[in-house]
Amino acid sequence: MAEVRMSSDALAAFAVFAEHLNLTRAAEVLRISQPSLHSKLATLARHLGRPLYQRTGNRLELTPDGERVARFARDHEERLTAFLDELRGTPPTRPLVIASGHTAYLYILGDTIRTMLGERPGSLRPLHTNRHQMQAAVRTGRAHLGVFSLHVLPDDLVTLPIATYPQVLLMPDDHRLARKRSLGLSDLAGMDLIVPPPARPHRINLEQALTNAGVTWTVAVEAEGLPMTLDFAALGVGLAVVAGCVRPAPGLTTRRITDLPQVTFHAVHRPGALDDPRTAELLGRIRAGVPASARRG
Repeated sequence: MAEVRMSSDALAAFAVFAEHLNLTRAAEVLRISQPSLHSKLATLARHLGRPLYQRTGNRLELTPDGERVARFARDHEERLTAFLDELRGTPPTRPLVIASGHTAYLYILGDTIRTMLGERPGSLRPLHTNRHQMQAAVRTGRAHLGVFSLHVLPDDLVTLPIATYPQVLLMPDDHRLARKRSLGLSDLAGMDLIVPPPARPHRINLEQALTNAGVTWTVAVEAEGLPMTLDFAALGVGLAVVAGCVRPAPGLTTRRITDLPQVTFHAVHRPGALDDPRTAELLGRIRAGVPASARRG
């Protein structure tokens, strides 16, 4: 078997580059010149005999092999840091990274994050992502754990359902539909709805469900992210379909939409990630913080 040479220095440099996917920014973080960083990455790719990143349009992206090397590089760095901490008799210093989106941070993870940071300041670092970014962060080792509602489960990562909620209609508490205990899609006929931009999974699924039910509706406004959706709802711009974990602000209320599927949030991690007791503790705390009525797994 041909000998493959990989320096710890090159691996550490690639781990930083994989996080930023920008040569200039990564070089600044590493405090080296951009040509020096480029040379390290090129040498690493040459020794491995694999391209590690590529340009797509005006962006740099990791190749599948690059994702694997980034994961190995971060694991190597964490094991080395943990070993040195143990050797010196010092507690672990690297924070756990959790990747998630607005809804989970606001209504599922908030108490856990607040408690853990109160106990051990700096022990946890939230990373705000969309679904695709969350899976990429977990896959490459940038994040130890991800939490998101998933419609399609990745086959190369471990997924664990942790909470399930109905989909509900968010509306003013004096709206005529608020007089009903629950709703069907037909009740949304003619309504002005606050929806995500086109191509977002929630928009696609909601449009398909309304079309299949023969319901006509109007876009009140396209909102990027849950906070903007909640703000527009509070302003009376329109109604919104959200997960049942969302707590309505004063003046708003929610009603379950019975013929929409429930939304399940999954914890996502790499195989073997729970061998790290800190990651296992984080997952355990998240699951324990989910209301009993919503718990899964």
